[in-house]
Amino acid sequence: MRFVATFVGWLAALAAVAAQSPVPQEPADELPPLIVDRALHLEAGKVYGALVITAANVHLFGNGAQILGPGARGGACRGIGVLARGVPGVHIEGLVVKGFETGLVIEGGEGHTVADCDFSDNFVDPDFGWGEQPARGGLVLRGVAGATLRAVTAQRVQDGCNLIDSDHVVIERCTFSHCSNVCLKLWHACDNRVEHSDLSYGLRISPGEVHARDSTCVLLESGSDRNHFAHLDCTHGGDGVFIRVLNNWPSVDNVFDHVDASWANNNAFEAWSERNTYRHCRANHSSYGFWLGASDQTVLIGNEAGWNGRADGFHNAPEAFGNGGIVFACGPSSHTLVQDNWCHDNGGPGIVLRGDVPSRGARFLAHHWVIQQNRLERNHCGVFAEFADWIWLGPNTFTDNRDGDVRERDGVTRLVRLAANAPAKAPPTAVLTAPAGAFVVGREVVFDATRSADPEGLPITCHWDLGDGTRIAAARVAHTFALPGFYRVGLTVENGSLAALAWRDVYVVDDLDTAADAAAWTWTDTTGRCKVGFAADPAQRLVGASAVRAVIDPYDGDRVSLQFPRQGGLAHTPRDGEQLVFWLRARNPGIPAWQDVNPLVTLHQDAGRRVVLRPERDLLSQPVANETRDGWNRFAVPLQGGQGWVREGEALAQVQWVTLGFDSWGAPPLTIWIDGLGFR
Repeated sequence: MRFVATFVGWLAALAAVAAQSPVPQEPADELPPLIVDRALHLEAGKVYGALVITAANVHLFGNGAQILGPGARGGACRGIGVLARGVPGVHIEGLVVKGFETGLVIEGGEGHTVADCDFSDNFVDPDFGWGEQPARGGLVLRGVAGATLRAVTAQRVQDGCNLIDSDHVVIERCTFSHCSNVCLKLWHACDNRVEHSDLSYGLRISPGEVHARDSTCVLLESGSDRNHFAHLDCTHGGDGVFIRVLNNWPSVDNVFDHVDASWANNNAFEAWSERNTYRHCRANHSSYGFWLGASDQTVLIGNEAGWNGRADGFHNAPEAFGNGGIVFACGPSSHTLVQDNWCHDNGGPGIVLRGDVPSRGARFLAHHWVIQQNRLERNHCGVFAEFADWIWLGPNTFTDNRDGDVRERDGVTRLVRLAANAPAKAPPTAVLTAPAGAFVVGREVVFDATRSADPEGLPITCHWDLGDGTRIAAARVAHTFALPGFYRVGLTVENGSLAALAWRDVYVVDDLDTAADAAAWTWTDTTGRCKVGFAADPAQRLVGASAVRAVIDPYDGDRVSLQFPRQGGLAHTPRDGEQLVFWLRARNPGIPAWQDVNPLVTLHQDAGRRVVLRPERDLLSQPVANETRDGWNRFAVPLQGGQGWVREGEALAQVQWVTLGFDSWGAPPLTIWIDGLGFR
């Protein structure tokens, strides 16, 4: 949830996460654990202690037998009811497991099936405050490469089901509901499918409380990509669906189809991540229907957002415009399609697109939108726009919106109204093609939209914004970028009435790379407990044949400095106006990720003489572009300081080696990619 208390909670999560053991405890119970190393049929009506599956391809048939832990006998919920670690092909059917810290833990392996089991009434903690606890409650799947959960129940637990580092899991006809934290949590879990399941009442709230402490029905975190959610009940949560980004590792390319997230205390859908799609979902009777901050490249088609933010229902955290149905605020929202949605009876606008108010749009804008074929009825206003640019407003139906149909506040530029009476019945398709990879300063590149088309054969016009001030209407554009950096390239294709959009994130690089040899790098750290492995990474390159990838593992949570060259001998004589230039990509899975400032740049002449160049703010926690949180960022560091960098130390006669320093709160492995390093 997007409240001040949430950020405090994220920081408080550090203590809980630091204490979390990555390996679950062994089963603990008064009854001795039963080792399962072959197919086993339990006796109906019999009570068993914990089960430990130790062999591959084991079939375990519960026949309704009960696996009871200490919590089912009046004690504390502790231990693991059923544990399978490092074995593939586990099949579990017909178990009832209760009274444990976690009902089922599967670690590693593939080809698992869990069917017709009940893991309800294990650990629950409705009094926990803000932050993260260890994964526990109903089911925990960690490091699993394929599984099916069918007709599985986990109610009245802390977390119904946790997927951690687990991919290709199918969840169907399951009931993970009435959980005190999260009904379904995905943490770096990709390519999973969740269908026809009850994930309702993910809620931790006390009488009179407002914010529900980040409890939610569905939570995606830390690179949970390409998951598909369909036909789900995610109602009555703190949030219904929450795509959270605590460490600048967004979760992208997820699809939510026919998901009902209504009656959320805060937001039916809340996301802080780009490139997700919401289709035919319901987001009603909540404080906000969709709250989508920092959600570039988002698609919303055919959703309902009604009765949100009303005085007679949930109406937490109103903005200056009130609450609303579909709201993009407090973060960028470039390349956004809002089409065929029904926003009605909201206690604020039906649709909100708002850039950064404190900087009056200087930090970010709502940029490159298409809004069309929506029904906007009985809201405070239909569409509210502020600090927004290049907005295509097609035909929409406006009915009885109290304060007008479209309200343009400060900083709205290039709002294009397409003709409502044009003959088009469907929007065109927008197809953008361009060379793969990074572009080089001064070299021509061609952007092509000639494959775009109209389904009815109507004439179309292609409009480009290349991100460097170049704006042109043409099907094909040849262009040369004059300066290196990150650019948002946008394409709108319109047939006079309806429009479609496409986009491309573009990196433009210097033809400069003096530190591409991974063997020429080493590291230093303050404690001597860290280790860094360097390797060439051709898959991530921007400049030359490969980038240099540094994996810091183990990492003890203090500052680590990556050094080039490892033996010194760079022998570079600094010149007036010179910059140290490099591209950097970082992935930090810890929470709350970076601390102090990053990257800390140090130029060394010898062991006693150096210049430190310190950024005025942490440039990894707060990158210049929202889209580069999990992408590349370019740094041009003036050797004399200034332009956002503070110099410490006297000027050097020569630079013999360079270090780039990184510091994180947590201590998981860190991965750093470096490319295009050199003096310019």
